Amino acid sequence: MLPDDALIGDAAGLLRVIVVGTAAYVALVLLLRVTGKRTLSKMNAFDFVVTIALGSTLATSLLSQDVSLAEGILAFALLIGLQYAVTWLSVRSKRFENWVKSEPTLLYHDGRFLRDAMRRERVTEEELRAAMRQAGHADPAGVRSVIIETDSSMSVIAAG
Repeated sequence: MLPDDALIGDAAGLLRVIVVGTAAYVALVLLLRVTGKRTLSKMNAFDFVVTIALGSTLATSLLSQDVSLAEGILAFALLIGLQYAVTWLSVRSKRFENWVKSEPTLLYHDGRFLRDAMRRERVTEEELRAAMRQAGHADPAGVRSVIIETDSSMSVIAAG
């Protein structure tokens, strides 16, 4: 049988989670507001990695007594600062943008599934058909093109 403090924790540990959690949450929200909407966008793989890293950092700050609130906030600021630097460089350098972002890819066009592109993007025919249905096209004949965007969403363009 587990001791009571293993089940509910001690009062100091619980109070630490409440205080550090609230402060870390407020700091994260403030940092995200200062850096703008782009910080948590799903524009590319780098953005996704930063979003996951922010969540992991918040969890570590909340639950690890080995990480101080100041260290957690510094980790937030570092991740968001790096994200800001990457996006700043991306809009100023085409070469850097190409290194960080992928290009949209045409997967279906004029009644043909583009198998080589689908294979490269690891997308199945059924996934394309599902995207068509979600866009309101039960019959692929009503679709001119399907494009996988840089954020992995599917754009469905209706036929004529």
